[in-house]
Amino acid sequence: MAQRSVRPIIARAIVAAVTGMCSTPVVAAAQDYPTRPVRVLVAFAAGGFADSTARLIGQRLAEQLGQPFVIDNRSGAGGNIAAKTTAEAAPDGYTLLVHTAASGINATLAVNPGFDLLKDLTPVANTVSAAGLWIVLPAHPAANLQDLIRMSKGKRLNYATAGVGTSSHIAGDYLLRVLAGLDAVHIAFKGGAPALAALLGNQVELLSASGSAAIPLIKQGRLKALGVSSLKRTATLPDVPTVSEAGFPGFEERSWVGYFAPARTSAAVVALLNREINQALAHSDVKSRFIAQGMELHPGSAADFARYVRAEVALWAKIIKTTGVKAE
Repeated sequence: MAQRSVRPIIARAIVAAVTGMCSTPVVAAAQDYPTRPVRVLVAFAAGGFADSTARLIGQRLAEQLGQPFVIDNRSGAGGNIAAKTTAEAAPDGYTLLVHTAASGINATLAVNPGFDLLKDLTPVANTVSAAGLWIVLPAHPAANLQDLIRMSKGKRLNYATAGVGTSSHIAGDYLLRVLAGLDAVHIAFKGGAPALAALLGNQVELLSASGSAAIPLIKQGRLKALGVSSLKRTATLPDVPTVSEAGFPGFEERSWVGYFAPARTSAAVVALLNREINQALAHSDVKSRFIAQGMELHPGSAADFARYVRAEVALWAKIIKTTGVKAE
């Protein structure tokens, strides 16, 4: 603070001296990082899209950096519990958050979450994204999404998602209630795995989901996909029509999975983590497994991801205003 009261030339000299003294320890700390296990808070339950992504990448990070990346599932409040916990953690690189598109949605949807996504968390790296799927049990009479909507007119349709504020929730409300005009009731779970289990247990009629957990079950015939929320059919499920083909042109919903750190985490540590996550994504086994699950990879810089997160917040704010969705 005292530097502001001295003459500019003296202030510059002091700043230069302090920078010179501090640069070596900061760089050394980044080079040595991590020296102990890193806790990775996953915003949703085990077995879902975010969790499976974090575990696969975490295995590679542990091999690359020589320390465990310990998964800690903190589901609830659409991912806000894990996000708030991370925002309040020490900004030393030893607490990370794995979150989805729900983070950008919650910036508008959540009431008093206790943190500010854009101020209290630092985007580190984007990883993968997956188009939304609309899934029922094989015995369901609908052959596609268009059939389901026609059959549901005048009835109540219960649909499950990974939680309030997820992209699957907002997309479900927008498509089923606003565009299709159905009496659609959202049933929120604390993660994709519990929501999937509810469908398998015939507790709900429809699942609006993002991620790969359901794809093997669809290929095995244990589940039936009625539609995919991509603009084009996916190579993983080429026989599943798009939402556009069901009569809603231009409809697209993709959920992504990204890493965040507490605000004020050093730029050197963020850059190191970003580099290592990108390296993990490029690993042949990791890459092939993600692609086989219908995911799109998104390597890039931390700055790229920060810009993307800001754009997501703005985009979902407009959609939430259009739908009138409120936090449940």
